[in-house]
Amino acid sequence: MQCSWKAVLLLALASIAIQYTAIRTFTSKSFHSCPIPSPVNCSLSQDTDAVDRLCDESPTFSYNLSRKTHVLILATTRSGSSFVGQLFNQHFDVFYLFEPLYHVQYTLIPKLTQSKSTTDRRVMLGASRDLLRSLYDCDLYFLENYIKPQPVNHTTDRLFRRGASKALCSPPVCESLGAVDLHLEEGDCVKKCGTLNLTLATESCREHGHVAIKTVRVPEISDLRALVEDPRLNLKVIQLVRDPRGILASRSETFRDTYRLWRIWDGTGRKPYNLDVTQLTTVCEDFWNSVSTGLNRPLWLKGKYMLVRYEDLARNPMKKTEEIYDFLGIPMDSNVERWIQNNTRGDRSSSKHKYGTVRNSAATAEKWRFRLSYEIVAFTQHACEQVLAQLGYKTAGSEEELKNLSISLVEERDFLPFS
Repeated sequence: MQCSWKAVLLLALASIAIQYTAIRTFTSKSFHSCPIPSPVNCSLSQDTDAVDRLCDESPTFSYNLSRKTHVLILATTRSGSSFVGQLFNQHFDVFYLFEPLYHVQYTLIPKLTQSKSTTDRRVMLGASRDLLRSLYDCDLYFLENYIKPQPVNHTTDRLFRRGASKALCSPPVCESLGAVDLHLEEGDCVKKCGTLNLTLATESCREHGHVAIKTVRVPEISDLRALVEDPRLNLKVIQLVRDPRGILASRSETFRDTYRLWRIWDGTGRKPYNLDVTQLTTVCEDFWNSVSTGLNRPLWLKGKYMLVRYEDLARNPMKKTEEIYDFLGIPMDSNVERWIQNNTRGDRSSSKHKYGTVRNSAATAEKWRFRLSYEIVAFTQHACEQVLAQLGYKTAGSEEELKNLSISLVEERDFLPFS
């Protein structure tokens, strides 16, 4: 008996849905609790289903009573998001997580890449929102459903980029560190701290006043509406954008195999017939859709959304960071100021790691003008014409104009937060 392609597709989609539903069911039964239990609405002697129903139907206890600020850095790969993440990671009262949605992506859609269709990328959005909601509530146990192999006794050595989070490399999460280890490199953190105890990480999260998460795995701000409107959260979104020409140049340099055809075009002057242009156009479409939503200022985003251009941050990091913290309503501490001073004036040799953040930030923002051929720049300008104009990026009309740094390709724009 032969199966039609439609039947095979339906079976595949059903399989993904079953995985996700199973994870949600397991997690909700294992870790669900009512914030303020009482003999009336959450007695342990009551029927389990009745308890779940009563807790869900009791909005009085669902609001974010602590008024923590929950920050989400919404970005795309090679847009400066690791740099922006450090502006929160260095704050003494912010619990910062670097790309926790990595685990959702590689559990539900292991072979997902930047070049896949938008339909594929959105399969994981429901799971991603649930995980973000739990992490903002400092329920790091939720992550165990996505870490492979699954943690044993709530300990794991498989958390993606654990060393990029200062809170996960400091006491009490890492008890083996002394005073001389306060400024560990990412790799040294993992070596010295050993396995991550998620119970200690959860306790550390609860002790911090605010939670910040960076992700490049959510395409648009509209995908986050359910979280933004959730009364249990005080979520504020920093949408980071960058000139698509700069993103393309950085990706071609960093992900050399994935962007091999772009590099061939750049080196030979001949555009490959099988070039995957969606590696560029998807970025521009996501920017256009998301920024259009933000700049239209819907009521559900009031006080919740701030658009930041990487170029503005790179040219004046201290001033822009102060504006960001002012929008969030969080005092900017001296640790953040010190980090900015030490990490935005580096020379060319100071950023050896592809995700490094030590650099001459102003020079880095313009470097793409010498990395890309004018033919590729012209192609990008045509493909991304709408979003370039929307974000205030000027086009270069010639090779000479492209290389002339005295001609700025960034318009002066003031994207005020929607308050």
